[in-house]
Amino acid sequence: MTSATALGIDFGTTNTVVARGDGAGGSDLVDFVGAEATGAVFRSALCFWEEERGWNGVAHDAGPWAVSEYLQSPLDSRFVQSFKTVAASPLFERAQIFGRNFRFEDFGRLFLQKLVTHAGGALDSRPSRIIVGRPVVYAGARPDPELARSRYDAMFAEFGVDLHYVYEPLGAAFSYAARLSEPATVLVADFGGGTTDFSIVRVAEPGAATRCVPLASAGVGIAGDRFDRRIMDRLVLPLLGKGSSYRSFGKELEIPGGYFADFADWSRLALMRNRRTLEELRKLERSAIDPEPIGRMIALIEHEQGFPLYDAVGRVKRALSQAEEAELLFSGGGIEIKALVRRADFESWIAEDLRAIEQALDTALERAGMGPAGIDRVFLTGGSSLIPAIRALFDRRFGAERIATGGELTSIAHGLALIADEPDLRAWTV
Repeated sequence: MTSATALGIDFGTTNTVVARGDGAGGSDLVDFVGAEATGAVFRSALCFWEEERGWNGVAHDAGPWAVSEYLQSPLDSRFVQSFKTVAASPLFERAQIFGRNFRFEDFGRLFLQKLVTHAGGALDSRPSRIIVGRPVVYAGARPDPELARSRYDAMFAEFGVDLHYVYEPLGAAFSYAARLSEPATVLVADFGGGTTDFSIVRVAEPGAATRCVPLASAGVGIAGDRFDRRIMDRLVLPLLGKGSSYRSFGKELEIPGGYFADFADWSRLALMRNRRTLEELRKLERSAIDPEPIGRMIALIEHEQGFPLYDAVGRVKRALSQAEEAELLFSGGGIEIKALVRRADFESWIAEDLRAIEQALDTALERAGMGPAGIDRVFLTGGSSLIPAIRALFDRRFGAERIATGGELTSIAHGLALIADEPDLRAWTV
């Protein structure tokens, strides 16, 4: 490879975006190429199918091409998404797909290989350095940041250059600073798929020797995927047996909640299609007081309906950002789901999550030694920043006149590439 500019990589739970620094204070997004391409946004997903020429006998594709491969042959493939959510989990060691074991770093390495392939040559040259975004707080119970770091290091090793890790909201802050023409103290709120992160940055006037100075960061492992799970929990899982009972040795017991927790977690749902899990579910179906709901769950798993179900839930969540009510519509695997959802109900389902997000916001302010009055500008980014209840939280705390939005899916990568051109990265890297 020949020498090239620096890269900023926003490896997100839902989407991944890459930007290249130009060495002169600017950056360009990398657009992906091909019939399935969706511009600069590359879905953080993988699809696997059995093929002798593939790695270890299993072929794969990633991004929107993974979605296309799955939709063509859902029963002969395995679709994996949101795998970033297990990066820091000591409980996740490996997943078995077509009898082969895949570690997190295997998923990541295969994902990046296809990302480079689909960039149409834009990522073929060796970068001078890579700035990788990471959440302030990783998703999952008792996340281990050092474990995530080692897995990320292995995932990106094939690039062959030093990696630098920067909190994702700091990347968005650097991007937003380019819009400002005067000094300001800026709060950035990044609402991703797996985490919500905050950073507070002091921005100097344009042309200053040091334009941005990070003051504090905080985060919580709650974001868009959690909101999706709330919809699943209320509207879908009861139809699949959650809360129902089965008979065992003359006793009536509640069906274990672990199956429903896995089904509602997009990073684990695809992995439920294995012989052991399906045998356990069939045994529960035979002993269930009402076997029909468990039968529905089995059908959805066997017919690989996780992605279309996820898509239907995501659509209704997004629709509620524009309308007071929306309809959840799903049909697949012989299962039909139709339910009207009111925005007020959805907001009540996520109220506990919003309180946790606001507590993380308070933590960031406390670490910076200031209250809301000390913030001049608020920049909201990430897809879930469009949810009205989230916007209302910031309007209430800071006033609508101080809030800016934009580049919901691309601002982090853009800012990471700009940080890559900084002469001293120590103030930014983790």
